[in-house]
Amino acid sequence: MSAHCQLTGVKPVFGNNVSHSHRRTRRRWSPNIQPRRYWLPTEGRFVRLTLSARAVKTIDKIGIEAAVARIRARGERI
Repeated sequence: MSAHCQLTGVKPVFGNNVSHSHRRTRRRWSPNIQPRRYWLPTEGRFVRLTLSARAVKTIDKIGIEAAVARIRARGERI
């Protein structure tokens, strides 16, 4: 499972750990990605999505049908 959200498109970001002596080493901030399964009533089936925690709240607000429309508008297959 790749670490990106299917709805918001959020991906890991990269930067540096900076020690007390100011030496820098590379690090990575991973998004909070969760697998979720939703029922699509119009298609009569379940869809499995990998979503960030913020995207789960967005689906609660706008609904699964609107969220799937946004994902398909971005060009992803579901």
